[in-house]
Amino acid sequence: MVGTRSGRLDDRTDATDVAGMSIDLAAVANAHKVVLVEGESDKAAVEVLAVRRGQVLGGAGLHVVAMGGATSIGHFLAVLGPRGIGARLGGLCDAGQAGYVRQALAQGGLGTTTSCAGMEALGFYVCITDLEDELIRAAGTAAAEQIIQQQGELRSFRIFQQQPAQRQRSMTEQLHRFLGTRSGRKGRYAQLLAAALDPAQIPRPLDRVLAHA
Repeated sequence: MVGTRSGRLDDRTDATDVAGMSIDLAAVANAHKVVLVEGESDKAAVEVLAVRRGQVLGGAGLHVVAMGGATSIGHFLAVLGPRGIGARLGGLCDAGQAGYVRQALAQGGLGTTTSCAGMEALGFYVCITDLEDELIRAAGTAAAEQIIQQQGELRSFRIFQQQPAQRQRSMTEQLHRFLGTRSGRKGRYAQLLAAALDPAQIPRPLDRVLAHA
């Protein structure tokens, strides 16, 4: 459901509700590129990497929009896509949501594809598992642990590792699950991991969606 206060785009800031998320359509309409991501932690990481690459956020530059989940993408494509304001779109999604996103892209008028390669041609890229997993693998477990130590949470992580459900998991899996155990932790570590990456380490989906932008 989409609603605007004025019902049209003009020079004023006009917040529009798209699937429960507030978007300034007037600002987005002037963007060079809009990247759709699933959640706020994804948005945080993409914005950090964009700035590191010298890309301008906001204004006539790059806008990163968190959708509150991949299942909302149809609503965003309807408003922002070729049948809406016609913004230049790209995006990221988790591997488990790739099929859903492909269907939404077709229904939204962006193009029909049956493969990840076809999605990439449309500017949408798939993370193996999810963005946090991509960042942990790119940084490496030692670097991720060091960041946790710098944040004063290494003891909490060690206790977490000793939980029966975690003992048989790999370090990468333990780190991934640890990041999601407390509100706000996932977004904070997504930013920190993105900031710590060497340019050559940037995971392919994030690298390509920014290059596409």
